[in-house]
Parts: sequence; C-alpha cells; structure tokens
Amino acid sequence: MRAVVQRVRSAAVEICGAAVGKIGIGYLVLLGIEENDTEKDLDYICEKLLGLRVFEDEAGKMNRSILDAGGSILLVSQFTLYGDARKGRRPSFIRAARPEKAVPLYETLIARLREALPVETGEFGADMQVSLINDGPVTILLDSERTF
Repeated sequence: MRAVVQRVRSAAVEICGAAVGKIGIGYLVLLGIEENDTEKDLDYICEKLLGLRVFEDEAGKMNRSILDAGGSILLVSQFTLYGDARKGRRPSFIRAARPEKAVPLYETLIARLREALPVETGEFGADMQVSLINDGPVTILLDSERTF
C-alpha cells in the first residue's frame, strides 16, 4: 500500500464539477492499493497517517501530529501510484489491486481513520479533479513494504 501525504491548508475533490469532499487544515492522501496488500499493510498506513509529526509546534518545528493539530484527511484512491514506467513509455498498472480487492481495504481504512478524526473522500474509480493548497510544501511518501 502506498500513500502520498501532503500537508494542506485546504483540499477538495470534485466529480463532474460537483464537490464531493473538502477539508481545511490536514492531509490530502492519495492512496494506492497493491494486489498483495492485506490488513497488515492497512494497519501500517493508518498508524503512520495518525502519528506522523509534520505539523509545527510553538517553536516552529515539525513536532505535532494531525491529531495534535486538529486536522482532517481527504482520502483519494489512486491506482496510478502502482504505475511502473521503467520500460517503454506507457506505464503498466499490473500491480494495482483490482476493485474487488481494493475497495474493501479502502473502505476499512476510511472507517478506521474516522474513529480518530474527520475524513472526507473522493469516489473510488471515478474521474476526479483534486485541488489543494500544499502547506510548506510538505509531502511525505509512505509504502507499507518500506521500500522508501
């Protein structure tokens, strides 16, 4: 499971011109689910999202978590995080999980995160337009296989 985590001042996702999710301070999380991902991978990503200390404290150091900052998460599914562009010019997405595997993991992550803080989402598999104001900019890459 991979996540691109962007600390934002605000973020929104639209489908066909209609807003479906919108947050203020928090994270925009682009989430890719791989064919071999399990609940263990989900646990890792969830723990990291809630525990990352990338919000500034009173001294201006990144020392506070999203929970400490009172932030929200906008979670958007993005299978292209498993695009392999090492060969040729067209990426291969063979490692990305099929919807029947990915949707239950995506929905479980949403439910777990909602136990701790407000979560907005896009729509799995939809053509979405995402906008954000990246704060910092701060962008963190997470991979449950710990390849980076």
